[in-house]
Amino acid sequence: MPVLEAIVFDFDGTILDTETPDFQTWQEVYRSHGAELPLDVWLQCVGGGTGEFRPDSYLEGLLGREIDRKRVRTERRKRFLDLIHVMPIMPGVLELIDAAERRSLRLAVASSSDRKWVESHLQRLGLLERFAAIVTADDVERVKPDPALYRLAAQKLEVKPERAIAIEDSYNGMLGAKRAGLRCVSVPNCITRDSDFSGADLRLDSIASMAPDDLIASFDQPDSERQAP
Repeated sequence: MPVLEAIVFDFDGTILDTETPDFQTWQEVYRSHGAELPLDVWLQCVGGGTGEFRPDSYLEGLLGREIDRKRVRTERRKRFLDLIHVMPIMPGVLELIDAAERRSLRLAVASSSDRKWVESHLQRLGLLERFAAIVTADDVERVKPDPALYRLAAQKLEVKPERAIAIEDSYNGMLGAKRAGLRCVSVPNCITRDSDFSGADLRLDSIASMAPDDLIASFDQPDSERQAP
């Protein structure tokens, strides 16, 4: 029996770079008010998070006054969606999916976003039917770094967590995967690259930076035999 039976992908920042435009558009809002949104503050909510960070509330705290939250959020959301709808699939994702299917690996998505968001973009990208399971914030009480999403993904794929790997771009996502018992490949983006990924089994600058068959093969063997790529 192969050691590796499944791959579970994060969505935001891993399949589609939604995180850079998300931060960028909030940063634009802050700068229009003469303020700056610190990246380390923003990272609290990337990949899920357990805090209650609200960028509009934080901005009001910096300014010492209230803002028109509804107008700010509406305008920011429109700008964000305009950017997202022209974003392509992240480099290497499609090739890894193809390689996984050639090896009959089961595929899933585990996302801290809601189902409508994830499935609408997977449909637009032509990827929706490639995944045997899609689990989202709608399916669990707690999102990443809680392990619930990854545990549910493994359950739906009918694989043991230790026989699956997670592909993640965030610290919160990596924690969720590891706490659920999956091995994890961390692929930070320009927003998350300074996070602590020391707990990951492998870190790549891009999914495309390693041949997909080599990536799969490196995890398809017992830990005692596995060599660092």
